Amino acid sequence: MSFRFPAVAAASLLATACALPVQREQHAANPEQHRLSQPHAIQLGPDDVRAFAAPPAGFAEVQPGVAQGAIVEFSYESGVTGRRRKASVYLPAGYSPQRRYPVLYLLHGLAGNHQEWPGYVHAGAILDNVIAAGKTVPMIVVMPNGRALPDDRPVPEERKFTPEHVAGFANFERDLLEYLIPAIERAYPAMPGRGARAIAGLSMGGGQALNFGLGHADTFGAAGGFSAAPNMRSAASLLPQSAAGQPQPQLLYLACGNQDGLIGVSQQFHRTLREHQVPHIWHVDGYGHDRESWAESLYHFSQIIFRAPAAQ
Repeated sequence: MSFRFPAVAAASLLATACALPVQREQHAANPEQHRLSQPHAIQLGPDDVRAFAAPPAGFAEVQPGVAQGAIVEFSYESGVTGRRRKASVYLPAGYSPQRRYPVLYLLHGLAGNHQEWPGYVHAGAILDNVIAAGKTVPMIVVMPNGRALPDDRPVPEERKFTPEHVAGFANFERDLLEYLIPAIERAYPAMPGRGARAIAGLSMGGGQALNFGLGHADTFGAAGGFSAAPNMRSAASLLPQSAAGQPQPQLLYLACGNQDGLIGVSQQFHRTLREHQVPHIWHVDGYGHDRESWAESLYHFSQIIFRAPAAQ
């Protein structure tokens, strides 16, 4: 199933394009710093609060004595783009091809690429620290380029919302399901079954993750949207898919900062889920549309997926 990025939503967002190298210590300018074209007041409700306490200091930084995993570049053939495409893959410390691992697919934002999570958000350090503390199980994390176009580089500002560029994010649904996941599961010892497969993302990638995760609940046992952008389909449109013979998601996680101008997107999604009594987690931190919010969400989300035995 595919989705279209609403024209009104596209027109409302601005972001600074930036390609980031894979460096855990990098503190670059925010490549996903969206600004609304017209002011939107942030209105918080009584349940727009933290579901989890703030992480400990240094949770997103390399810590002395903590074994570090490896972030490697992975390439695969895509029948969608007709080209070889790249992804960054996190392999946990002590990785062994003789052991099977659950897999998290982690999607970037509108202005990013496969290097945004490891380079800008410090995903490697966050996962190293959480795994070393025994708060989650060792996992493989795939950070792909969610812009499925023959030329999948971030585009200049003036091309950000062209139909061709936006279509790349919709095209990625088929690229992910038909080409990337099979390629990953051929190359790495991935555990089988939806219970061992999760998807999450930030901003544009958060919208993709919820669309794909709920739209293909037979493939993904857990889905997380962090500061999801308006490309996210409405909860009402996704709920019938869950009711039409598809399994329910085992875990549905929504998060956003209370200073984020896009919080209304996630608030509406949360409220519809609540009205329909769909179990989910709603976490509101104190940040804007920034890496601190996304780093915290990865910290929390990684601890609550893959805890139960993997379901088929």
